[in-house]
Amino acid sequence: MQLLRRMLALTALCGLAVCQTGLTTIQDTLFKADGTRFNGTLTIQWSTFDAVNIGTIVQQSKSVQVVNGNLMVQLVPNAGAQAPANIYTVHYQSDGSQQFAETWTVPVSTQALTVAAVRTGSLVVTATQGGTGTSSTQAPIPEADVTGLQADLNQRPTKGAAYGTNGVAVVDNNGILQTAAGQVGDCVLVDGTTGPCGSPTYSDAETPGGTLDGMNGTFTLANTPLGTSLMLFRNGVYLTVGSDYNLTGSTIQFVAGAIPLPGDTLTASYRVDLSASGDIANVATQNTVRATSTAQVICSAAGTTSSATAWNSLGACDIPAAQLQPGDRIEVRFTFAHTGTASGFNLQLNWGSTTILARSGSAQDIAVAGLAEAAVTTTGAQISVQSWGTVLPFLPAILNSPLQSGVRVGLLASLTNAGSDTVTLTNYTVLRYPAN
Repeated sequence: MQLLRRMLALTALCGLAVCQTGLTTIQDTLFKADGTRFNGTLTIQWSTFDAVNIGTIVQQSKSVQVVNGNLMVQLVPNAGAQAPANIYTVHYQSDGSQQFAETWTVPVSTQALTVAAVRTGSLVVTATQGGTGTSSTQAPIPEADVTGLQADLNQRPTKGAAYGTNGVAVVDNNGILQTAAGQVGDCVLVDGTTGPCGSPTYSDAETPGGTLDGMNGTFTLANTPLGTSLMLFRNGVYLTVGSDYNLTGSTIQFVAGAIPLPGDTLTASYRVDLSASGDIANVATQNTVRATSTAQVICSAAGTTSSATAWNSLGACDIPAAQLQPGDRIEVRFTFAHTGTASGFNLQLNWGSTTILARSGSAQDIAVAGLAEAAVTTTGAQISVQSWGTVLPFLPAILNSPLQSGVRVGLLASLTNAGSDTVTLTNYTVLRYPAN
């Protein structure tokens, strides 16, 4: 009878609320996961929003009792309501604690709606000091609802049909990312095209054109030398530019007193300037070869200090597989310093998984230096090593290391006896001389 009276009271209230135009009824039967009916309280919270055809709804909350699973509540529709807030936050309490929370978006409806029809997302319930709280909604946010997102995304380059991994990315005429097509070892030009890097063009043992009569001082080469690459010989004697002759383009002008005589032999060797010869297609190739003809610094830094008797890494340099091509040469230079006189010390240089140097210095050694050169081959590397110290004698060695996919050059040290002595990797440098 008591339950019946409560239901009749709710019905009377419902009838009164229906008369309030613009409200939507949410009516449902709620269950627990074990099939029994839910009993508890729903606390519905909202922030101030402007409802269509009603007006401003001020921030407040409302508690609704759910008895034997029966839920009935009427709310102002918030679907399509204007910002700042247009959702209802609903907290479910039962058995003395908050169970979970979710968000509702209520549309205009003359028919009663179920909870499933208005639920738009769930909230994570988190423990807070003195009670519980909720974190942000887990419901996905449509891209169209994020102001400016699509415009920002449109500014980013997109992947094209020819985009791939482990390659050089180029931007095509439409601003789309593609992957440069070519073979391993090819050069990539600024326009995104690829091709063999090639080799510089030389002119060796060329005889300059001109009359050898003791009076003519102007001679001409077949091509324009690149930079200062010209080596000019007269009867086997090397001539100096500025002192013996001057070079303008492909023209050699001998100074007074150095003009060749009848019977003299002139010989010129030089690298051809392809841009001057009209071979524009290979100018970028030539510049690439010139840029890679010197050593590349892979690592160069000061190491750390150790006072431990256990092995410690004082410095390391990772060489990727792409920089270990057959024909390349890797050079490692290092310097250690020892302070104190109570303990000797041990040093180690590793080429990947191979120890290529292991030496022990005495307490009197204050410094140890050395270098290693690795000639990269198709089967690994042939490595020559040499080291010396203030007391430690000079020691050369040569050994082979197996093929490895990338190499870590590691420098380690340890002290013989515990105490106040220290050993420091003062500097180490790893250089690469690429194959042409």
